[in-house]
Amino acid sequence: MVGPCIFVSRSNLPSIIYSELNKLPVEIRMWKETGPMWGRQASPPREVWIDVFKNCTGAIVTLGDIIDKSLINEADRLFIISTYSVGVDHIDVKAATEKGIYVTHTPEVLVEAVADLAMGLLIAIARKIVLGDKLIRMGGIYDKWGWLLGSEVHGATLGIIGLGNIGTALARRAKAFDMKVIYWSRTRKPHIEFALGIEYRPLESVLTESDFVVITVAATPETRHLINEERLRLMKKTAYLINVARGDIVDTNALVKALKEGWIAGAALDVYEEEPLPSTHELTKFDNVVLTPHIGSATYETRERMAEVAVRNLINILMGKRPLYLANPEVLSIRPLQALI
Repeated sequence: MVGPCIFVSRSNLPSIIYSELNKLPVEIRMWKETGPMWGRQASPPREVWIDVFKNCTGAIVTLGDIIDKSLINEADRLFIISTYSVGVDHIDVKAATEKGIYVTHTPEVLVEAVADLAMGLLIAIARKIVLGDKLIRMGGIYDKWGWLLGSEVHGATLGIIGLGNIGTALARRAKAFDMKVIYWSRTRKPHIEFALGIEYRPLESVLTESDFVVITVAATPETRHLINEERLRLMKKTAYLINVARGDIVDTNALVKALKEGWIAGAALDVYEEEPLPSTHELTKFDNVVLTPHIGSATYETRERMAEVAVRNLINILMGKRPLYLANPEVLSIRPLQALI
């Protein structure tokens, strides 16, 4: 007998999701008109989502699936949303909690991959690696080779905004480059300061003292446009901004203005307020900006682990067990865990 209905919003997620679900007495529904993991244009249309929320027990979703309050209010049977992502800002978690819907996610497994990318972006923008590649492909760079000068990473001051798991992993990497590491976080971390030999600063001091500022803070209503015009003006003219967190933490218009007017030396970005970033966007016109298409977790190993966690979160709830990572633990007081399979 087929049990609960489970919906998967992409058909091109790692195969472990489908193989694990196929072991269970569940009906699997899948949106087969697939596309990028986070591409909103690839997300199922609203009428499909309404049917899912009315008739399925659980759904595995991605960053590109906008699960808002109006959709959550359509839920009749659905009470598990397992997102194949760390962030849950594409889901109205408050509305889900009020409706008794579990929201799970996949933190921690992508920490090292994102920290690798952050360090890579930092080095790429400091040493003008992307610009050098562009110029050599155009030809004639060796006629101008002497002016392609960058900034040293070794011994520079790194400011980390948000000392969570990713920020901590980045700090470990920076210490290998003999960088001085300072940080601001909403919660101070004395034990990490001691373990890694890093220093806490107020946010404004991080911006004024750092040669490189890397954003790894979580996206919340409070952190939206945390880096605005006023704070960008605090940075050194020789400093670089790197963002591997969420796009709306940085006021894009203010950043473009800062780049045009030379308040900072450059930027390296993996995330944007508008995703996908249009190829005609002003940010694409700067030679002192490095852009990557939200690939922080994009390694074979990490994406496989994310998929394993996403499906395990959902299966645990179906079996009446606590999921590995629950984004809204307060839901347990509204809907206690109860096995369905």
